[in-house]
Amino acid sequence: MSAPPVKQKELPRSQYDLNTYWGRVQHAAGLCDPRMAFASRARLQEAKQLVSSYRHGHIPTITPDVWAAKLLLDSTLHPDTGEPVFLPFRMSCYALSNLVVNAGMLTPGLSRNGIIFWQIMNQSLNVAINNANANKSSPLPYSTIAKSYIAAVSRVLSRLTPFAAVTSASALNVLLMRSDEVRQGIHIYPLRSQHSEPEESIQPLGKSQRAAWIAVSETAVSRILNAAPVMVIPPLVLLRIERLALLRTYPFLLLPVNLGLIFSTSLMVLPLAIAVFPQRQVVDVGKLEPEFWHRAGHEEQVEFNRGV
Repeated sequence: MSAPPVKQKELPRSQYDLNTYWGRVQHAAGLCDPRMAFASRARLQEAKQLVSSYRHGHIPTITPDVWAAKLLLDSTLHPDTGEPVFLPFRMSCYALSNLVVNAGMLTPGLSRNGIIFWQIMNQSLNVAINNANANKSSPLPYSTIAKSYIAAVSRVLSRLTPFAAVTSASALNVLLMRSDEVRQGIHIYPLRSQHSEPEESIQPLGKSQRAAWIAVSETAVSRILNAAPVMVIPPLVLLRIERLALLRTYPFLLLPVNLGLIFSTSLMVLPLAIAVFPQRQVVDVGKLEPEFWHRAGHEEQVEFNRGV
């Protein structure tokens, strides 16, 4: 007779309290750390082995190395598919990927054609990031991606004021790119406690359109909260520091200073914006379709991956 399978231990979702905003900020800061983007395949494999060793009981307690390994996996792998997110579109690479287009859009004296070009580049990047980090319960067909891309760019080109275009289009891009989630619904799951079975073994209760709308709308709001400070803070700071004698003497330094301001602002703001809403969202089952009211059993809440 074969021995029964050994029950695996499950890691908590974070070393921080994700029920608080500050805890989510600390967690998001780790996920958005650009150093995570440069981990090698060998380092990623080591992280998988370390987490697996803990789950199988070979490591009795959660050490700092186990937390670091889990953070690397969380910042690299998509939570729905378990596959690596394409490098330029990971949250750890977000500030770097957006640096070029943000710098282009904030270039002083930009012509109308220049604004159009950089807005198209910005929306192209947003489409890729939103698609790569969306909930994967309802995969997006390429035809829908193309239609959403054209609609988002067309909307932006009708409003060429950089601030208004960037902030509104950031939200619009999410709503358009993830519209299939709202139409088809996304998987919802029973509420998992910290000590329950491994997350990957839990079966979904079904697909909910109401949960999808919550996920998409919250992500759209977080995009606005992320885009607005990057469009406002660097120009205001640059306006003050360009009066310095050094920059008046060496005006060519304005561009690298501007780039540095954009990059540092993006690094600081991104975790604050992402953490406004939990990535693994928990909702009362009564807020979803009636068909789920009894599927959740005695639980009054369910959860789903909001996406980022």
